[in-house]
Amino acid sequence: MPDYIYLIHPLRHEFFDSPTPQEEAMMEAHFEYLKQATERGDVVLAGPCLDETFGVVVFRAEDDLAARTFMLNDPAVKSNVMMAEIHPMKISLKEC
Repeated sequence: MPDYIYLIHPLRHEFFDSPTPQEEAMMEAHFEYLKQATERGDVVLAGPCLDETFGVVVFRAEDDLAARTFMLNDPAVKSNVMMAEIHPMKISLKEC
């Protein structure tokens, strides 16, 4: 199965300093969405940058359409809390 990466960025500049209740709820749903995908073996790694610039999700999908669908179904993306960009990638090195 091919590997993909998507980056997420908050749409609002104030997101990190003062998230709205809806944004907080969508980020909790985002975490659960990725946690379930990790348990299924689809997500390789995910997490935010500590400098509050973006988050990253590395995952596997059957093809480009399935990868894009997975990204667009992320609750943070679907609710327009985060904007996302996706790229196919190849994992060349991985800690075991």
